[in-house]
Amino acid sequence: MLPAVAVAAVVAVAVAVAVAIPALRHRLVRSALRRAGGRYRRRLEALGSDARKSSSSGIPWGSPVGTKRRGFRFARCGSGLCSPAAGTPTPGCRYGERRAGWARIPAGSALLTRPSPQGSLLYLDALGAAFPRALVRRGTAVLHWSPGRACAPAAWPLPSLYCSPAAAALLPSRAAALRLQLLFALRQRALRVLEAGLAAELHDALLALRAEWPRLAQELELGRLSPQPGLPEGVRDRLQALLSPGAARAAELRAECARGFEGIVLRLWPQLEVVVVRTMHGTERLYCDSLRQADCQGLPFYCPFYQAAGALLGVNLWPAEPAPRFLLCPDWAFCEFLPCLASKEPRAVLLDELWEGCEYGLVVTAQPGEYRCRTGEVLKVTGFHKQCPLVEPVRRESQTLSVRGESIPEEQFCQSLCRTLRMWPGAHLIDYVCVESSLLGDSSGPCAPHYEVFMELQGLRDLSEGQRYKLDQCLQEDFPIYKSFRFKGSIGPLRLHLVRPRTFTQLREALGSPMPMPRVLREEQLLQLIQGSVIS
Repeated sequence: MLPAVAVAAVVAVAVAVAVAIPALRHRLVRSALRRAGGRYRRRLEALGSDARKSSSSGIPWGSPVGTKRRGFRFARCGSGLCSPAAGTPTPGCRYGERRAGWARIPAGSALLTRPSPQGSLLYLDALGAAFPRALVRRGTAVLHWSPGRACAPAAWPLPSLYCSPAAAALLPSRAAALRLQLLFALRQRALRVLEAGLAAELHDALLALRAEWPRLAQELELGRLSPQPGLPEGVRDRLQALLSPGAARAAELRAECARGFEGIVLRLWPQLEVVVVRTMHGTERLYCDSLRQADCQGLPFYCPFYQAAGALLGVNLWPAEPAPRFLLCPDWAFCEFLPCLASKEPRAVLLDELWEGCEYGLVVTAQPGEYRCRTGEVLKVTGFHKQCPLVEPVRRESQTLSVRGESIPEEQFCQSLCRTLRMWPGAHLIDYVCVESSLLGDSSGPCAPHYEVFMELQGLRDLSEGQRYKLDQCLQEDFPIYKSFRFKGSIGPLRLHLVRPRTFTQLREALGSPMPMPRVLREEQLLQLIQGSVIS
């Protein structure tokens, strides 16, 4: 019979091996994936050196049946072959219709269920190169809502990277899902990466932290989930089994939140290196800017992917740079580009015909046999890496304001709005959304067509009539066509409303799926929700 000391030694060795095996497996898999990512990056570099040749003389794997070089002659859709025009889209065309060989992607299409293996390998390689300690085991927490379907994180080939339970993301309630994921993230003090599907999801999770930190601290201390709306009992039991009491971490949470919330993220996770947000372009930057100035002070933001039409089209290989640059990968999908402002009927051009500084509408064929689709996104070419273009998404065509054909783009309206806010001392914009008066029906009254803007502000509880008129005045200064219509009286004055706090969090829940925030509401149900929250 072994002596007690020997038994204790054997048990200690067994425990050490049991603990070391998952860590060793993580390191081995991580090393293999990093090497694969490095090889794929070198292949991409080589392909980028010859991208123009491949664009003009060959068609990548994603092109449909019947495609000829230098563009589409025929594209197969569900009902047969369609004959497209010479590169001119048909206005109003919808997905699946046999009209000029074009289709439009529905506005606000959901995020990718899973990034491509190539995209994830490049992500791991780029992140590990820029932040060497970011790929530690269980060092990444995810904040993302994907109701009814699993949505894999950015580094899904390396699941041991994550400390977040996958079941939490599948809850029918967005608020409950983000709160639970936040709780599990708070348990892990040694986080290196905080990953969110959308910048708005990180924003709303940190709003929940501000509002519910005493209850979150109690749950951490006891290791028990409290009953809450949107959390089914069966799921609650499964998640409960993953918790254990953490009195020290709960005390730390209470102490840091009691000090205030400026820089709270880095105070709660002192080893955090980077915030990864899979979608942060367009007016999603509003949330990123707000987070950088307050909760996430001192942390870099990294947006790794550019995706549209349900396909991964580009990757950001420079995590440490403040402004994301997406490299369009020529072998991931077949892309065509419609020059903006070129003419009323622009000719679609290919990758080798792009010009730096110009803007283009994006047309994609991402799967074999798929109908060629207008994504509704406009890209700006910011430069080239080898011969592959670097692009920046600038606006969504579906979010353009127009009641008389004046067409005020999403990002330019946001710029006018921010300029107006600088004239209101103490005002800080939390969120906003616009409505065209045609959606209001009889409630808009007997007035000319106009815009209505719903805003959530911090620092101001009410606005004078003079302040409200400032936004309309800024729009007239920034858009001469709008000014001419206002002068003629064919467009009425803009109406501005303030809504109560957390209104936009409820609005994102009502959208029903994770998607970038719409800036122009097109649905009466969403309009009624926000009208019911007006306080001024």
